[in-house]
Amino acid sequence: MKSPNMETFKQQKVEDFYDIGEELGSGQFAMVKKCREKSTGLEYAAKFIKKRQSRASRRGVCREEIQREVSILRQLLHPNVITLHDVFENRTDVVLILELVSGGELFDFLAQKESLSEEEATSFIKQILEGVNYLHAKKIAHFDLKSTSR
Repeated sequence: MKSPNMETFKQQKVEDFYDIGEELGSGQFAMVKKCREKSTGLEYAAKFIKKRQSRASRRGVCREEIQREVSILRQLLHPNVITLHDVFENRTDVVLILELVSGGELFDFLAQKESLSEEEATSFIKQILEGVNYLHAKKIAHFDLKSTSR
């Protein structure tokens, strides 16, 4: 039984609204794929989070933790923090439709460059610190910080 303050996500099939494409990355309980919204043609990232099927199970993420992530993401609006576009749910997954950041990982960008100008380094550090400062001002700590070369 769902608690009264637990939000319901869209129960329609995400595939009815988005064309799902290539895998961008994966973790223990989630996979991220590129997707394209059918009605607009805009590209996003679809994060498929495996739901824990029972309290006793260790596989998947409990619904309350997913709800917390969605609740936090819905509060955020900053150019250096990804935005949440939509949320779907089926029997096994919750699918977050997120802003697609296509510049690639900053680490990979830096590894390919022979040198980085002071201006480039300053720009990257400034973007990261502005995003983290915004989160901290909202009393949000980020435990999986990623930076991209937008």
